[in-house]
Amino acid sequence: MSKYSERIAKQNLAPLWNVMSSLITPTPKSDCQAHLWRYDDIRPALKEAGEIISAKEAVRRVLILENPGMSGQSKITTSLYGGLQLVLPGEVAPCHRHSQSALRFVLEGKGAHTAVNGEKTFMAPGDFVTTPSMAWHDHGNTSDEPMVWLDGLDIPIVQFFDASFVEDLDKDEQDITKQPKTSQGLYGEGLLPINDNHQGLCSPIFNYSYEKSRAALEILRGGQDVDACHGLKLHYANPLDGGFAMPSIATFLQMLPKGFSGQQYRSTDATVFVCVEGSGTSTIGSQEFDWSARDIFVVPSWQPVSHKANDDSVLFSYSDRAIQEKLGLWRERRG
Repeated sequence: MSKYSERIAKQNLAPLWNVMSSLITPTPKSDCQAHLWRYDDIRPALKEAGEIISAKEAVRRVLILENPGMSGQSKITTSLYGGLQLVLPGEVAPCHRHSQSALRFVLEGKGAHTAVNGEKTFMAPGDFVTTPSMAWHDHGNTSDEPMVWLDGLDIPIVQFFDASFVEDLDKDEQDITKQPKTSQGLYGEGLLPINDNHQGLCSPIFNYSYEKSRAALEILRGGQDVDACHGLKLHYANPLDGGFAMPSIATFLQMLPKGFSGQQYRSTDATVFVCVEGSGTSTIGSQEFDWSARDIFVVPSWQPVSHKANDDSVLFSYSDRAIQEKLGLWRERRG
């Protein structure tokens, strides 16, 4: 049989029966590993990056969060990218656009801004900011303190489809053509323009402020039972259709009340979590990970996870569930 395989290989053929069990598996199999990055431990490396290269020289001064099961592949999960971006006072990360969709989740600092398609928004810790595919965007910091945010992109997905394009603007910062909070004012107050001309699949709101999102969690706590697995959980929504805010990345915010001890849960979307406030422990498979504010951890596809909270804790998370649901692939199991 091996001689047969060797012979047909010269014709660029291979027998399916030799590899079928690894191609079509009974349950998800992944190189992605459960892992936690403790922010206080990695911040010195980020600070050092600010000393050895400028934001303009780097284009994006980012430390990639590499999943230990996929070293060298620039992946935090099999399908998604994660990295920590630093913009120092007075710096500008130059304007460009690309096929990949991006999210920013602010971890440290207040007063820096990002500009997307002619509108500028200022950012604060806990804010969730989107950058749609092929949207011009640049970042600047006119505050007196460093700004750090988590970048989440669908780079591996776009790479899989061989669909990547990138363009640089001929200047560092784009022209601002819209009034501040235009997007929020038009689309974020329960009203929509009667002649809506929003284009693209991403939500027309591109800064979901933590102040409003956190308040929504408190309202949920006052009127809903605590979910046995998730505590109190919301997804960031596109006001035009109620779906996810981004077409390729699903994003969530959840509260685990003090003393919460969740039941085991698993789903097919490998998920990146960020602790916004509080502290607790997540058991992923047979491993326990203690987390506190600004720590980041990964739950691989179909690995059981359960959360415990030492005090009122808030977790932000993102995954490829948005795509999996569109394709009819997403699956979950409780208990």
